[in-house]
Amino acid sequence: MSEIFDERRRGLEEEYMHRKDQEGLEKLRAQLAAETRAKEREAGIMHCPRCDTPLTATTYEGLKVDHCDKCKGWWLDAGELEQLTKHNEGGIIQRFLHSLSAE
Repeated sequence: MSEIFDERRRGLEEEYMHRKDQEGLEKLRAQLAAETRAKEREAGIMHCPRCDTPLTATTYEGLKVDHCDKCKGWWLDAGELEQLTKHNEGGIIQRFLHSLSAE
C-alpha cells in the first residue's frame, strides 16, 4: 500500500518540477525578448503596430515609408503624410497608392 503512495508522491513531485521548469523557461524567454526589443529600439528598428513584426524602410520618390512584410501594412512617420500632400500636384499620392495595389 505504501508503494502506491510513494509512486503517487514521485509523480506529483515530477509534475511540480516540470511545471517549475516551464515557468523558468517562460521567464527566460520573456527576459530575452525584452533584451532583444531594447537592442532593436537602440538600433532604431521599428515594429509594426498591427502584428509586431520589424518594419522595412522603403524610399518612394524621396520619401521614406515603413512597411510590414507580414501583414502588408504601410506606416507613415510624423510629417510624411504632409510631405505626400505637398507633392500631390504631380499626383504622388495616386502613384503611391497605385504602387501599393500593384504589390
